Amino acid sequence: MTARLIDGTALAKHWRDQVAQDTLALRARGLTPGLAVVLVGDNPASQVYVRNKVKACDQAGLHSVLAHLPADLSEAALLDKVAQLNQDPTIHGILVQLPLPAHINAHKVIEAIDPAKDVDGFHVASAGALMTGLPGFWPCTPHGCMKMLEHIGYPLSGKHAVVIGRSNIVGKPMALMLLAQNATVTICHSRTTHLKAMCLQADVIVAAVGQRNTVSADMVKPGAVVIDVGMNRDEAGKLCGDVDFAGVGQVAGYITPVPGGVGPMTIAMLLVNTLESAKRRLSV
Repeated sequence: MTARLIDGTALAKHWRDQVAQDTLALRARGLTPGLAVVLVGDNPASQVYVRNKVKACDQAGLHSVLAHLPADLSEAALLDKVAQLNQDPTIHGILVQLPLPAHINAHKVIEAIDPAKDVDGFHVASAGALMTGLPGFWPCTPHGCMKMLEHIGYPLSGKHAVVIGRSNIVGKPMALMLLAQNATVTICHSRTTHLKAMCLQADVIVAAVGQRNTVSADMVKPGAVVIDVGMNRDEAGKLCGDVDFAGVGQVAGYITPVPGGVGPMTIAMLLVNTLESAKRRLSV
């Protein structure tokens, strides 16, 4: 492999250590940052994600609360739970783990979260702040991707970035963050024609579609930075991303692995956002 690896696990540790240090300073002033994680139902993948988030909080010295609720919980009852957490002064961040059961309107639940505690960055107020350049919480996954680009010292100004995926969670906010750094951004998706031609123009590719081998070696310009947000499994059940790691690694200048790339950074940025929320509360 000729590409340099962007080690998300090591970089995430740096940020988690920084959060732990800052949390100690806040606790000395009588304030412990608190995160509430709400899990509805027993989705196995969601349980793993939630467990990792709670564990990361505990390791960094944050106060964490896990509300594990039954799958048949009514939408009204979930909204009541969010309202209680909004009013809880020990909680500075609220995360409702997605997906929610089909009978619950996820958008309605997210919009019920106090924007000041929206550390996932999914609220319309957070999206509007990102769009207009105002202070707010950035969604954790694209925020982590930006920290990775910052870590390698990659100058985005004037560069062409291709984002594959247009979700509200990754694709759209990723494009806005890149644009704010003066990159020229192309958003591609399932209806994009000539995806290969688009990618071959890119200095930076962010793959976030959840489909194996979306990006192959013949789609990457030599020396490009390739960030793989995907989380899939191959025929053997092994975790893999959206990028053909072995092939693209022979062409790209930098590449992120799966696992050990963007995933750890997502959790680290959740801690960063929760800490920031607590700091803002202290300054009110």
